[in-house]
Amino acid sequence: MKLFKQAFVGVMLLGVAVAACNRKDKAEREESNVKVVKGLYSFGPEMKSFTMCDDGREYWVADSVKNLELSYSNLNFEKPYEPVYVELEGYFSKSDTTAVSADFDSTLVVTKVLKISKEIPDGPCAQ
Repeated sequence: MKLFKQAFVGVMLLGVAVAACNRKDKAEREESNVKVVKGLYSFGPEMKSFTMCDDGREYWVADSVKNLELSYSNLNFEKPYEPVYVELEGYFSKSDTTAVSADFDSTLVVTKVLKISKEIPDGPCAQ
């Protein structure tokens, strides 16, 4: 019986280690796909969204460096959800449906803020 318990514990530990490695591998793969993206960012109490200039696709935003939300707040808008032009480094991942609105199937994970401006340039990002 003691040998069975030891074997069971060993198998459980191996399973936990494999699961942890798989999560780490997935995170490393996503982070290796870092891209520079340009678009419009809106922030408010219930939503953080990014709309790509190129194709108009909309993504939920996860601010991994906590710099994007701070930069947005420093622009001193009178009301939330005012769009700003941004250039960001980040990668896309599947949205966690328990934390993100069902309207967003993908999340832009921001790793670096390159530019943020109230002035929206002419062209694909003009409103």
